[in-house]
Amino acid sequence: MRVLVTGAGGFIGATLLRLLHARGRIGERPIELLAAADQRLPALDAGIAAIEGDLGSREVRSRIAALAPDVCFHLAAVPGGAAEADPALSRRVNLDAGLDLFETLACAAASRGGQAAPPVVVYASTIAVYGHPLPEVVSPSTPTRPPMTYGAHKLACEVVLADYSRRGLLDGRALRLPGIVARPRAPSGLVSAYMSDVMHALKAGESFTCPVGPEATAWWMSARRCAQNLVHAALMDAAAEAERAWVLPVLRLSMAELVQTLSQSYGVDGPRLVRYAPQPAVQAVFGRYPPLDDRAARALGLRDDGTATALVRRALEPGFEDPHEAPAWR
Repeated sequence: MRVLVTGAGGFIGATLLRLLHARGRIGERPIELLAAADQRLPALDAGIAAIEGDLGSREVRSRIAALAPDVCFHLAAVPGGAAEADPALSRRVNLDAGLDLFETLACAAASRGGQAAPPVVVYASTIAVYGHPLPEVVSPSTPTRPPMTYGAHKLACEVVLADYSRRGLLDGRALRLPGIVARPRAPSGLVSAYMSDVMHALKAGESFTCPVGPEATAWWMSARRCAQNLVHAALMDAAAEAERAWVLPVLRLSMAELVQTLSQSYGVDGPRLVRYAPQPAVQAVFGRYPPLDDRAARALGLRDDGTATALVRRALEPGFEDPHEAPAWR
């Protein structure tokens, strides 16, 4: 099996690449070639092929076509805040490059001929495809009305990928990712970066000013669980599914609940260290997530982190393994 990860230099992409390299297989099929693609790539482990450059360039797309991956995890993106600040950049990276990639993969598969299955494309979409305010419960029937350019471009790629799947050219599966933690403490272009920053601060026993109130609720998932879900998505039997996009199962936690969990996990006085200074714009978008009807995703085998403690430790401790979960999900 030949596997490609785009956006492999990013937070989630790098986590996914490490997981695939460590496992060496997807399900029962061994990975014969693992390739990483991104604008800039760090030093890669031996055995991982590098495709460095802009996905929008013909040279990079030619190299991807020559690779002819059986499975592609498409994670390359300009994040939400940066996309909103520069819609033209978002169009080039989040929309045009994604559509060009889908066409490249489909054409490469067609050129091989035969009766081989179409390439599986696991697409990292976003919960930003939904509008605001959200309904009392988010379900598979909730309308998509993206309030930001980032969500609009992600939704457009979802629609096109589903059309390629309908036509039998690709086998697409889009996962609408929630807040993924804990991102490195560095500028990311994400308005939701505070979700990671508070975790790093309290683990280190540092004070933190939170842009949402203690009652603010969000959907949470660790980067490692996200990577595991992406791999599982490549294995799902999606042929019979009417939809080709799913919101991942999540833990819905208030900021006060997260602070309490961090306090218990790392022996700090979180309520004393955290000062709440709600910013109305941030609270309106990122602090009022309702319950999620994720039964369809769970029926396909997708999973959340299990408990708030497991979320925190899996996000902040690379070697953490939950002894209560099945070995296949560790």
